[in-house]
Amino acid sequence: MGITMNQYVVLQVTLKEKLIGTASKNLKELEDVINAQAAKGYRLHHTITTASANSTGFGGGDRIQATMVFEKL
Repeated sequence: MGITMNQYVVLQVTLKEKLIGTASKNLKELEDVINAQAAKGYRLHHTITTASANSTGFGGGDRIQATMVFEKL
């Protein structure tokens, strides 16, 4: 699910809840991805988010997609 480019890894995570907050499952999902890359010796370098409203895919509803670029330490 990642693309390796020299010393960078790019990962995309689709968040299933519209809201991000302390009670959101999104934070745990993002934390897991970031911690997994940190354990491999990468640090979060850049984050890009995009939102799509009224998705008609599985489950429907709004989605947020986080694209994270990790840099090798």
